[in-house]
Amino acid sequence: MGSIEENIDLESDEEIPFSSSQATDKLQNFHFETPRSILEPNISSSWASNNLGNSLIRSIYIVLIKAKINVLLPFGPLAILLHYLTGKHGWVFFFTLLGITPLAERLGYATEQLAFFTGPTVGGLLNATFGNATEMIISIYALKHGMIRVVQQSLLGSILSNMLLVLGCAFFTGGIIHYKKVQYFNKAAALVNSGLLLMAVMGLLFPAVLHFTGTEVHFGKSELALSRFSSCIMLVAYASYLFFQLKSQPNLYNAIDDDRECVVEDSEDEEAPEITMWEAIGWLFILTLWVSLLSGYLVDTIQGASDSWNMPVSFISVILLPIVGNAAEHASAIMFAMKDKLDITLGVAIGSSTQISMFVIPFCVVIGWFMGQPMDLNFQLFETATLFITVLVVAFMLQDGTSNYFKGLMLILSYLIVAASFFVHVDKINGESW
Repeated sequence: MGSIEENIDLESDEEIPFSSSQATDKLQNFHFETPRSILEPNISSSWASNNLGNSLIRSIYIVLIKAKINVLLPFGPLAILLHYLTGKHGWVFFFTLLGITPLAERLGYATEQLAFFTGPTVGGLLNATFGNATEMIISIYALKHGMIRVVQQSLLGSILSNMLLVLGCAFFTGGIIHYKKVQYFNKAAALVNSGLLLMAVMGLLFPAVLHFTGTEVHFGKSELALSRFSSCIMLVAYASYLFFQLKSQPNLYNAIDDDRECVVEDSEDEEAPEITMWEAIGWLFILTLWVSLLSGYLVDTIQGASDSWNMPVSFISVILLPIVGNAAEHASAIMFAMKDKLDITLGVAIGSSTQISMFVIPFCVVIGWFMGQPMDLNFQLFETATLFITVLVVAFMLQDGTSNYFKGLMLILSYLIVAASFFVHVDKINGESW
């Protein structure tokens, strides 16, 4: 037999395009290429898993490690350990306060990141809603255990803190940073929120006046029935406000753009989100669960902390708890005021107060109705009068649509007066101090 080339020549006279060695090489290349194509899905899946792991590590670093306030996170588990090892309510309460503070701030950060994907109006609403998540969780837990006065006073304190301390610090800081000019905000939107706050004061005022004037048709029952009816009306009003804000008149809540001294930022200066939308949603869920857990220990140790510190429960409920719960609003409002974005500052501070007074408080009344708890809108005369004066002071501050550091200083000093008043206030129910 001849070679392969000779056999091929006998069968055809056409020119051979490649030799036998080239054919062998081609065959070998074919066998080597096939396994590589089969392995391509495995390589891509491995790359995807590595990328997912890197993204998760980066998200954990940004949310739980990067911010300086996260150094307080270990105090939450420490408070739980102290609760079971020592049972000293004063220390457990103190460390729980420290542990909840960064969680409240991180909730605000997560909602701020989510706002990049939802737009400014919806983002401001989300910021106010999740910023109030801490207060709402504490309130529902306390209501479940029949601690109605803690619920009333903590929610009242949150309104006072947002309107006086948070807004005051934001105005003061923004005025110091931009001391050479007057800062402006949307006056029309601020007046709408002021009107809602006055309506909330009316809802809280009538049950208290009805009770203390002794003019109830059925003593002890008419006050509760009026509170539940008024709460349903306030919830309808708040739902109408959301429709007005998001659908009917969304342009009313746009940032002002006039020729006075407003700064229009370039698109290059706009911030970009640090985490994805689904990461923000996931962190909101995780942080809310952790706040819920710590809130139980916080509420359980309020009375013990009051006894060990020789401090009124009303001061703890109205002053200390809201300062922790408003950590997110506090940080956000000051940050936006420093960036000369006062419309967002007003949306965070005043919007949060509006949401608590027109939604959270009536919601707690309705929830207490279903729980069988006699939660009502009678916040007692001292607390109701404090809220009424506070709303009037803030409404006068907002009526001209301008801000400066002196207005902020007046609001902060007003909050100090309120804090001192509650420190010497004795809360009485049925003639006994509580």
